[in-house]
Amino acid sequence: MSDKYLTRYGDNFAAWMTEAEIRQDIEDGTADAARRGKIPPMSQDEMDYLYEIITSPQKIVSVEPGKEVVVSFDAGTLKLCVRNGIPMDRLQAILTQERALASDSIELCHVDYSYKPVKPIISEERQAMEQAQLLCTLPLLYGAMPNLGLYTKPDGPCDNWSELLPLGKIDEARAAQEEGIEHAVRDIVFVASNMIESGADGINLDTVGASGDADVKASMEAVKILSEKYPGTGFEVGMAGEFNLGMHGQLEFEGDRIAGLYPHDQVKMAEKAGVGIFGMAVNTNSSQSLAWNLARVVTFAKAATAVANIPVHANVGMGVCGIPLSVIPAADAVSRVDKALVEIAKIDGL
Repeated sequence: MSDKYLTRYGDNFAAWMTEAEIRQDIEDGTADAARRGKIPPMSQDEMDYLYEIITSPQKIVSVEPGKEVVVSFDAGTLKLCVRNGIPMDRLQAILTQERALASDSIELCHVDYSYKPVKPIISEERQAMEQAQLLCTLPLLYGAMPNLGLYTKPDGPCDNWSELLPLGKIDEARAAQEEGIEHAVRDIVFVASNMIESGADGINLDTVGASGDADVKASMEAVKILSEKYPGTGFEVGMAGEFNLGMHGQLEFEGDRIAGLYPHDQVKMAEKAGVGIFGMAVNTNSSQSLAWNLARVVTFAKAATAVANIPVHANVGMGVCGIPLSVIPAADAVSRVDKALVEIAKIDGL
């Protein structure tokens, strides 16, 4: 097998590929991103370096000294106690991240991880934030998803646009989304204001756009209000995907149409809202190779960092930004994704 290299596919499956196959997938991946985003593809030198990263004989690769980047988290306090099944509370998880794992920052969040369900328990969340801030020193954010879908019937007040659209009720679906935006903005501002006043160092809105362009609209409007209300507070926005779905199709923010934006345009909209860290996301295709997926990600990330005036943090969780779609992604794939994003795409954090 000396003429082949052990690599991965987007579903975490290990496979042997030849040099020609890997190089072809790199070319196809960057071409796909360039076509979709109307952005420049990777240069030949960049593709050659990406090939070297992917075919490195070491199982784990890393960046060169001095090129390290900071790390931020979504659902930070749930990573250990919920997803890994370790019996600890959120405060213990925060202290473990700080004192054992040396995290650069961390995030307090509730298990529902959406702003709407936090509203009724805001007094308890305020106490948790105050207690955590008394014991830890690393930057501590509060995070949740805008999750516009929670505002649809039967649990919410709005009609469900996902049911109206297949029936051809376009106007009604748009009206329901616009109503949902009002509820979401109000809840996000209420919860975030309380957490900031309880000592939060920043606010994270995660998985923005999961419900389409209305979800993005609600998030941008909320951050705009909050950034003006609390000018010294940092706001991080992590996207749900590489492309803003036009579930509404006509929504705008600050004069720009929201639907159809890719990361290099998403980041400029985030800047207008007052976002301090932009979390870009690019969907991993589980049936394509690591080379193909990573070439797409680097191409999108390069375009975003080239125009951004704020830090860009690539979302490198399972199934996004080249990371295989698996509960426990392979470390060899993860390290190659991180190195390529830092050294080729010049991202500011992970």
